[in-house]
Amino acid sequence: MVELKTPGEIEAMRAAGAVVAEALATVRAHAGIGVSLQDLDDVAAEVLRAAGATSPFLGYHPDWAPSPFPGVVCASVGDAVVHGIPGEYRLRDGDLVSIDCGAVLDGWCGDAAVSFTVGTADREALALIAATEEALARGIAAAVPGNRLGDIGAAIGGYVRSCGYGMLADHGGHGIGRRMHEDPHVPNEGRAGRGMRLRPGLVLAVEPMLHAGGGDAYRHDPDGWTLRTADGSRAAHCEHTVAITEDGPVVLTSR
Repeated sequence: MVELKTPGEIEAMRAAGAVVAEALATVRAHAGIGVSLQDLDDVAAEVLRAAGATSPFLGYHPDWAPSPFPGVVCASVGDAVVHGIPGEYRLRDGDLVSIDCGAVLDGWCGDAAVSFTVGTADREALALIAATEEALARGIAAAVPGNRLGDIGAAIGGYVRSCGYGMLADHGGHGIGRRMHEDPHVPNEGRAGRGMRLRPGLVLAVEPMLHAGGGDAYRHDPDGWTLRTADGSRAAHCEHTVAITEDGPVVLTSR
């Protein structure tokens, strides 16, 4: 069931989103050559603790997962697209890193992701990240009252395909509110004018996930969580929690 939020509830979600934004900024500032993904998870956990927030990721156990998720952030490096488990891997020069983080504050959720490079960045990695950020911006711009879910997918997918990149098949964004994952599913590819009509009060997590190799196929790691590009190409992931209002889309996870 799709739930519309009141202006007061959207403000409460903005507070949760601010915690997410702070956690992502702090993780990004801490990331460097030799820093482990577990270190980054610890940094994010401390930001949440200091804000009085909890993590919707830690202990999350959907039906398809073999075990509960063990971290506060999803930390995906190189060909890992999403859901990377933070562990002892230490960042190397040139790594492309995607960090996805959520927070629950006063019963409301925020969810966002950012991609960045560590150390010396190559042109291809920077171009992939820039395209992912642009795809996110275009998806958000389409999230206006009267449009439909397909308009968001068309805005994201049309741009991504024009750049020659691939996208994670069968994955996209989602509704968000009291729970991290709510209806509706938000496609990263679709037909303009199709799907559920967007109304003020709807809050969505918009999250394009791009593959440098151009394909859409992926594979699971043995951990059952990490998704990697099937062709081994690098990936990037960007996400914001966005409220649809009478005045247009409002990003709730910006710093």
